[in-house]
Amino acid sequence: MENDVKKIKYAINGGIGFGAKLNAKQLVTISKYMKEDEEIELTTFQQLYIEIPEDKEEDIIEEFQSVGLACYPVGNYVKSLRTCNFCKGEEEEGMPVAKELNHRIAGKAVPFTLKVAYTGCPIGCGEPMLSDLGIMKIGDYYNLYVGGKAKGKDAEVGTLLMEKLTPEELYDKVEKIIAVYAQMAKRRESFYKFLKRIGKEPLLD
Repeated sequence: MENDVKKIKYAINGGIGFGAKLNAKQLVTISKYMKEDEEIELTTFQQLYIEIPEDKEEDIIEEFQSVGLACYPVGNYVKSLRTCNFCKGEEEEGMPVAKELNHRIAGKAVPFTLKVAYTGCPIGCGEPMLSDLGIMKIGDYYNLYVGGKAKGKDAEVGTLLMEKLTPEELYDKVEKIIAVYAQMAKRRESFYKFLKRIGKEPLLD
C-alpha cells in the first residue's frame, strides 16, 4: 500500500546562480512527488526538504538533476554552500569558485551538520560570518572565517582564520578543515563547540 512505502528525505535547490531561484519546470517536477495537501519545507540555508519513496530514490534523483535541481543528503553532512546573490556578475563575484567549492564539499559526512557560507564581496549578503565556515571574496582573493554561530544566547560572529587565499588554496584549506573536524570531533559535536574545545591551531596546519 502507498502508506507503507518507506520515504527518504532530501534537500534540493536550484544550484548556485544569480539568486536562489527555481523555474517552472523544476516546480512542476517537484510537485509530481507531493500530495495536494502536502507541504514542502524551505530552510534558512536556501534548500527545500522533500520526502521521496526510497524504492524509487535513484530514478527520482536522476529526474530532479535532469531539470537542474541539485540534491543533497539530510542529516550530519556538510550542507550545500549558502551564497549571496552574485549581484555584480559571475566572474567578478567569483561564482565559479563557489560552484567548485560546493562540488568538493557538499554532502560529506561529518559528526554534526556543518554550514558553509560564501559571499562575493565585503557586504557579506551570504552571511559568512554567521556560519561554521565562511568565505568572503576580497578583490581577487578569499578570506576564510571560522566559528560563526547564528542562533542562541551565545551567538557570535566567526573569526578570521586565513586571508588572501587563492581559489586552490581555499579549496585545499576548507577540505582539510572538514577532514580535521570529521576525524577529531566527538559524536554530534557541533563545529562551534569543537572549535571552542580545540582552538584554531589544529586548523592552521
